[in-house]
Amino acid sequence: MFNRTRHVTHIHLNPTGVLIGKATVNADMLRFQAVFVLIVPLFLLSTNAIRSVPETQTPIKLNDSKIGVYGSDNVQYLEAPEYRNGDQCGVLDTTTTAYGPFVVHVAMTLDFEYLRGSIAAVHSILKHTSCPENIYFHFIASESKAPKPDDLTGIMKTIFPSLDFKVYGFDDRVVKNLISYSIREALEDPLNYARIYLANILDSSVTRVIYLDSDIIVVDDIQKLWSVSLGSTAIGAPVYCHANFTKYFTDRFWYDSRLSRVFDGKKPCYFNTGVMVMDLVKWRREDYRSRIERWMEVQKEERIYDLGSLPPFLLVFGGNVAAIDHRWNQHGLGGNNRVHSCRSLHPGPISLLHWSGKGKPWVRLDAGEPCPVDDLWAPYDLHRHSKQQLR
Repeated sequence: MFNRTRHVTHIHLNPTGVLIGKATVNADMLRFQAVFVLIVPLFLLSTNAIRSVPETQTPIKLNDSKIGVYGSDNVQYLEAPEYRNGDQCGVLDTTTTAYGPFVVHVAMTLDFEYLRGSIAAVHSILKHTSCPENIYFHFIASESKAPKPDDLTGIMKTIFPSLDFKVYGFDDRVVKNLISYSIREALEDPLNYARIYLANILDSSVTRVIYLDSDIIVVDDIQKLWSVSLGSTAIGAPVYCHANFTKYFTDRFWYDSRLSRVFDGKKPCYFNTGVMVMDLVKWRREDYRSRIERWMEVQKEERIYDLGSLPPFLLVFGGNVAAIDHRWNQHGLGGNNRVHSCRSLHPGPISLLHWSGKGKPWVRLDAGEPCPVDDLWAPYDLHRHSKQQLR
């Protein structure tokens, strides 16, 4: 086994290409060249964590560990490298089970369809943070679908033996009757709404949490995202005030003043709920769960939006979100919600890449039809088929 520390830099994109030091890459260059230039600096982002790689990289067969196999008899994952704290990290209190002041709480969902994405996301977070042992993962899994929460616990322990985490069972019946049909079937999954219930699911001692979708990778130290100020608001996220906010709701909503007046006196902006910093104390105190559920009930009766869990968040928090730097959600990389399409990266620095939209990188890579940005996801993939794992 060997240990090493990593040091280097961030990347910045300009409107015509990629700026690395003093070298500019024209956007019309060959796909391979563009992807290569993008990948190198992403992998070399600076952290002070220490990485320990297993001596043998024998793929893990899930059925060999009595976890069970879902979807294929040949499902295999590599064991992730072990990442340990750098010297600058706060000392955790190992004499108690209570969460200490240096712990960063991250919440994600786990299910079979997105498991590969979740594993890559966790791997990327550990890879780029300076204090990986200070991160505690809260995974939410459906109680009604396989693999069950206990099975997923075994899977994650096998792939990440040193990871601090807990898998919570989510009762789909809590929200199932409130869900209306969406433009994409995946958006109707009850687990997609689990983020609404985090304040109820997690222990009351957890006062703040970072919620992340499963189709992301983090290429910066997540401690930076954890430390952002929320001020008087309950959530923080990158906000996009240039987006056409009206398109997220139907004409019926805008023409009915009883409904649309919810935005009176506010300046609501679009934000993506796949990356949020949440103040759970304020969430519990203001009972935001009930507020969101009330709008979902209105939607069932009057059809005021077409998307899934996003619009009720916009209705409750629009105009009252702590703005976080856009670098923390380079979203839309999955393309259009209805058809296959590729999108390029937006100009500017990048800390988190998000494949929101219809296309998922693991699906496109396996089909041999990847978009250029999918090559940025592949090195964090621990699935046995991947030949580009980051080492």
